[in-house]
Amino acid sequence: MSDELPSVTVIIAARPDQTEIKAVDAAQQLDYPKERVQLLVARGKQPSVQRNAALRSARHEWIYFLDDDSVPPPGNLRHAASFLKDPTVKMVGGPNLCPPDAPPLEQTFAMVLSSWAFGPSRARYTAVGDVRATGEKELILCNLMARREAMLELGGFNEALYPNEENALMDELQKRGGKLIYDPQFIVYRRPRRTLRAFAKMLMTYGRGRAEQFRVHPTLGSALNFVPPLFVLYLLQLIILEILPLSGPLSWLKLWLAAPLALYLLAIFVQALAWIPTHGVWPSLRAAPLLAISPILYGIGIWRGFFTSLKTPGAGPAPPVNVETVGP
Repeated sequence: MSDELPSVTVIIAARPDQTEIKAVDAAQQLDYPKERVQLLVARGKQPSVQRNAALRSARHEWIYFLDDDSVPPPGNLRHAASFLKDPTVKMVGGPNLCPPDAPPLEQTFAMVLSSWAFGPSRARYTAVGDVRATGEKELILCNLMARREAMLELGGFNEALYPNEENALMDELQKRGGKLIYDPQFIVYRRPRRTLRAFAKMLMTYGRGRAEQFRVHPTLGSALNFVPPLFVLYLLQLIILEILPLSGPLSWLKLWLAAPLALYLLAIFVQALAWIPTHGVWPSLRAAPLLAISPILYGIGIWRGFFTSLKTPGAGPAPPVNVETVGP
């Protein structure tokens, strides 16, 4: 059987001084022929640059990207092997799940991320549906296998982007006829952010990354992502109208314009009720306000991303990267 298995290089981006790397320990426990696995740790301060450096140093046909805190089950590589025989398949990925023993607040973050508010991207945080051909919105770089040659042909990740560097690359692969596969059983365990402040920052960072991706690689597939920033403008409009001293027929304008907000809050309430049978009353009530503000934070991040300065790839010296080989 080992003769039929493709060779894989596991790439993990880490900080320069990071000593504990969960993904390294987990990768060393993968149930796969050791002679067919190369494990690289790319240390630096810009993950897109780090992954590109490791990609150039990789010696195997397939690359398995893990974040430093991703914990794949031992059978992940064998599970994905059947997809890799198809030459049209360029990437295979699946969700990153919150560990069952994570603290309650982190479990709440995971509930929100896997909710309807995140549209197709919820598949990144919970197992959704069956194995299928997919697009960039359902795959995530913390648990992603990619064909090395196909990535190098496109120059690797766009180093002006972080996050969303993988999303732009996926779009380009699909434009060239490459197939992306989502497998809900191809999972890693990864804890969400530890604090509310970190969770809010993550949402705004994701929004910024999406806007920057659109600026560099505009696609029709990103149209859905403009709903949150438009919703932010809508809320600002409501606030302005509330301040203005409208009277007479114009006072009805406030009521009509408040109708979408009422529907939005009703949808949040319905989602909270739907959570109760599986998560309980208190966790569902705790998650509801987070669900309500998440699209707003994401939308604010998108507005910010429209006005950030983008670095031109290749301009100026690249941040230093040290690529380490772990094991033989």
